[in-house]
Amino acid sequence: MAKLHRLISVVLRLVAAVTAAAAAIIMVTSRETTSLFGLEIEAKFSHIPSFIFFVVAYAVACVYSLLVAFVPPGGAASRLVVMTDVVMGMVLTGAVAATGAIAEVGRNGNEHAGWLPICEQVHGYCNQVMGALIAGFVALVVYFLIIMHSLHAVTDTMCPCH
Repeated sequence: MAKLHRLISVVLRLVAAVTAAAAAIIMVTSRETTSLFGLEIEAKFSHIPSFIFFVVAYAVACVYSLLVAFVPPGGAASRLVVMTDVVMGMVLTGAVAATGAIAEVGRNGNEHAGWLPICEQVHGYCNQVMGALIAGFVALVVYFLIIMHSLHAVTDTMCPCH
């Protein structure tokens, strides 16, 4: 049973690392230049702070997942890893939420604030941001599974009553 826990943990963490890396890479490469009324407009991730937060959070999650992939579940370090997993999950949730909010404003604007949608002018850029959000959400779901699995593995070793 311990080998199965270990295998599941390693696989989940590797999947989390790949999906987090994909989300960060897709966002970093999101860039489009267009001309509007004779003015050249460039849209790229580094112009929006929440997109930068998204990239940093998902890059950190990727590296973290790779670093702790081989920490044995149930060991002394595993309790610290579980706590860090929860923190990482919260950070990723914040990154997806902030990026999703800005992406929504970019796609639909906000008529109450007078903000116009930009996605009609930079359609490829907006599609790439949406792809990064989808990959980020998949990574977040995998992190949720990691947290659930880690909690199960840690509590299994603390309570051998079943």
